[in-house]
Amino acid sequence: MALTQALTIGIDIGGTKVAAGVVDPEGNILDRLRRDTPTKDPRETEDAIAEIVRDLESRHDVIAVGIGAAGFVDGTRSSVLFAPHLAWRHEPLRDAVERRLGVPVVVENDANAAAWSEWRFGGGQGESHLVCVTLGTGIGGAILNDGALQRGKFGIAGEFGHMQVVPGGHRCECGNRGCWEQYASGNALTREARELALSGSPVAHNLLRAAGGDPRKINGPMVTELAKDGDPVAVELLEDVGRWLGIGLANLAAALDPGTFVIGGGVSDAGELLLAPAREAFKRTLTGRGFRPEARIVRAVLGPEAGMVGAADLAREEATWLRRVRVKTTAVTAKTAAARGRSTRVERAARKSAARRTGLRAASAESAVELDDSEA
Repeated sequence: MALTQALTIGIDIGGTKVAAGVVDPEGNILDRLRRDTPTKDPRETEDAIAEIVRDLESRHDVIAVGIGAAGFVDGTRSSVLFAPHLAWRHEPLRDAVERRLGVPVVVENDANAAAWSEWRFGGGQGESHLVCVTLGTGIGGAILNDGALQRGKFGIAGEFGHMQVVPGGHRCECGNRGCWEQYASGNALTREARELALSGSPVAHNLLRAAGGDPRKINGPMVTELAKDGDPVAVELLEDVGRWLGIGLANLAAALDPGTFVIGGGVSDAGELLLAPAREAFKRTLTGRGFRPEARIVRAVLGPEAGMVGAADLAREEATWLRRVRVKTTAVTAKTAAARGRSTRVERAARKSAARRTGLRAASAESAVELDDSEA
């Protein structure tokens, strides 16, 4: 079987879960597993990855593993430099996992992996200039131009969630204040809903009822479901997140000028409840509005599985590339060895010829000496 047709495993590591799946070349998930993310110890996270991969390998023949990691991944796609929601700091994840599994491993930023899958199989197909924004625990992002991920000089491009939009605003896990993800993410939606419930406002009664009377149990999916059922407060909370989303997208359009924004992540499950206010805020905030084309803003097609599918597909690309490099290297090595063999044979023949010539010269000299002696 050609490597381009082989199966790979994609792993999506977020702030709360490790999701893995066996993915075919068409982006179909054939098998999947999920574990909670051990957030305090990098070794425990590696244990979880190895355990989940071995479980899937016991049922499928795979050639590589792709890991979509929530954090800053270096330019070599081997180490996680920093993960706001995990315990990774300059963590050599690729080498650590490869040693445990014995197959090629690719580490990619999770948003890059999701964007790649949307470009290959989902809402970004056919778009030459794509920006993907994922709204989950935080905000991730990725840029694709003409089918190439734009990772930046140091591999950290696309960390849109940590653009500062409110100086002195809410504290972010990254250490700064006022980051975009503090206003347009799942965490932001949850925080605002809990604060409203804790304030004792009577308008939050549906939120409290859904959470069994405990504001601490309110979460983003709960708010989304209430909004879909028509709860006005939940709708308003999602509209607020959508407006902040649109403002951030307008800033990105000013810098990157994409043709399409694909919005993914768990918060995108709200669909038009989120995207409609985002489009309105985008139009109101866009630099040069009314005098320039506007990018489309669409929902991601692959949903929460986008990062998994993208990581697996990138791993397949890497394994295929490594195979080509090995074949080419082997051919070059063989050619070099043959050339060296020919060179050695030529050198040997030259030495023999030189030796013969030296022997003939020595014999001629001896004959001349003998002739001189006889004349004397």
